[in-house]
This record gives sequence, structure tokens and C-alpha cells, in this order.
Amino acid sequence: MITIRHIAPLDIEALYAISLATGDGGGDASHLYRDGRLMGHMYAAPYAEFCPRNCFVAEDRDGVGGYVVGALDTRAFEACLEREWWPALREIHPEPGGDPSGWDADQRRGYLIHHPRRAPEGIVRSHPSHLHMNLLPRLQGRGLGTSLLDRWISDAREQGAQAVHIGVSASNRRGLRFWESRGFAPLSRTSDPGSSGTVWCGRKLVSRSRDSIP
Repeated sequence: MITIRHIAPLDIEALYAISLATGDGGGDASHLYRDGRLMGHMYAAPYAEFCPRNCFVAEDRDGVGGYVVGALDTRAFEACLEREWWPALREIHPEPGGDPSGWDADQRRGYLIHHPRRAPEGIVRSHPSHLHMNLLPRLQGRGLGTSLLDRWISDAREQGAQAVHIGVSASNRRGLRFWESRGFAPLSRTSDPGSSGTVWCGRKLVSRSRDSIP
């Protein structure tokens, strides 16, 4: 039996573990990082800290094996992280120097801690909310991604969200197919140093007749 529920404080370590286990284009990234918590610092844990209402986990008898987290107001969330999340991490992870082409995975993430990537203005203007979702292999292929997404969207709609975006690694073809099959249309693509880039996809959460976003 698999349960989908709101996140609880004891789930935080599972978020870190799942972030690492899915952090290489959807595959295990543990071989890439000396510090296995970097992915969770960036893409999971701050949501549990500052937006728990918008965080859900999937749990089976072996524990939490998947999550969906997000923020309804992307710019407000980015500002919150700048005030309350990044400063402490910057004390722990110094900004890397030298030629970026020679940076390893830890250094690239360390740079982003000091220079957080902001979602493109055009994306946020039309799709103000955003989310991240990951599932361990044991829960994949069982419809859990759709169930988690449906739960998140239902809750976000109740809170007044009208459109959501997600950034997907351009190398994660399986992930891109999933999001497109769930109604997320590609909006734009950006290049990220040391990676294959990001494809930004978006989905409206209300019908056009009710949608107040241009």
C-alpha cells in the first residue's frame, strides 16, 4: 500500500536521499558528489522548511520514496531563500574559483548557492508557481508521479494558483516525456554552464475563461 500525504519534519532526510538518488538526469548522482546533501539543499529541503503546505510525499512499507514540492509565488520564494536559506549555506560552501570548465559537481552547486538561478522573467510572469518532483526507482512506473502531481495541483488550485512551471534537465528525456504527457508544454530553454541546459515547461491550472494571467 502506498500513501500520499503532507510532508512531516521526519521526512526531511528522505528528501535529501531522493534528491541525490535522482539527481543525474533522473538517475543516481551519488557518484558525482562528495557532499551528498547539495542536491537536497537546492531542490527539496527549503520547500519543506518554508512551504510545507505545498509539499507531499509518497510512502510505502519501505518508507518515503517520492515527493512533490513547490511554491505558489516563485519570486516571493526566491526572496525568502535569499534572506533565510542561502546565507548559512554560503558559510559552509565557499564560492569556487578558477576556470568553471574545470569545476566538479560540488563546485557547480556551490556556485549556485552563491549565485542562485532565478527562473526566467517571462516564465514567472505567465506561470508564477513552480514545483519539483522525484521518485525512487521502486515507485516509478506505477502511476505515483501522476498521483503526486494531481494532489499538488488540487491543493494549489484551492490556494488560488493559476499556472505552474517546472525546469527539466534537457538530458532527462524520460522526465520531459512525463511532463509533456501531463499537460506541461515546453516554454523556453536556457543554457546552464557544465550541464545540458534546462527546458522550462508550463501548465495552466484554470480554464482560459477564468484565467486572469495574460
